[in-house]
Amino acid sequence: MLRHIAWLPWLLVLSPATAPAGAPLTVCAAVSLTESLQAVALAYAADGGGQVRFNFAGSNTLARQLINGAPADLFISADEEQMNVASAARAVDQLTRVELIGNHLAVIAGSGREPISDIRALLRPGVRRVAIGDPAAVPAGVYARRYLEALGLWNDVQSRLVPVGNVRAVVTAVENGSVDAGIVYKTDASIATKAITTFVIEGDTAPRIVYPAAIVNASRNRAAALRFLSFLRGRTASDIFRRYGFSPAPR
Repeated sequence: MLRHIAWLPWLLVLSPATAPAGAPLTVCAAVSLTESLQAVALAYAADGGGQVRFNFAGSNTLARQLINGAPADLFISADEEQMNVASAARAVDQLTRVELIGNHLAVIAGSGREPISDIRALLRPGVRRVAIGDPAAVPAGVYARRYLEALGLWNDVQSRLVPVGNVRAVVTAVENGSVDAGIVYKTDASIATKAITTFVIEGDTAPRIVYPAAIVNASRNRAAALRFLSFLRGRTASDIFRRYGFSPAPR
């Protein structure tokens, strides 16, 4: 069974140095990977790979959890910066780090809202509130800020921004009408049920978005973690990621 797990303090004290045979693999993964990784885990189990459990959250939250000793075997971040944070704290094994997949930013709006055909349309009078991931910490928000800064629009749009804790919270804010628009990943935009994708940010000015993965140094199930990481880089997983809108890791 795939399930979201919460960290319990007593696990940090009583967990043995190695996991018992057949123990589920624990993966800390960016929340934008929820549906795709659950599908990958089903394929992995069907291939005899064993059970995988996930802790989905914002990458910055996961990095802090791992640095503080949260039990996990593999970390998949939505950006390189949060993986760098975990690596600098020696929470992950840098030698196992790989660039797994890529993504693009997209702008979404509630149905019936004024059309937003390009990024400068966020400055129109009818667009008063724009949700993004916290631009100081959440990868999708960091990417959005860098993109807006590169276009010289950050100072103009900043007063309209509503920072939230992760990219899925942006989707929720748009869908419940709390904001007029939001900047998310293309993959999150594609699964929104009450919001429309107004445009995808692509081309030479688009930010380079890469999802790195690495084994957690404190893993109690390292051999299984390496097997799953290898599976994530294989044909079956690549096809699943592509089906959910992800792209190969950018060069």
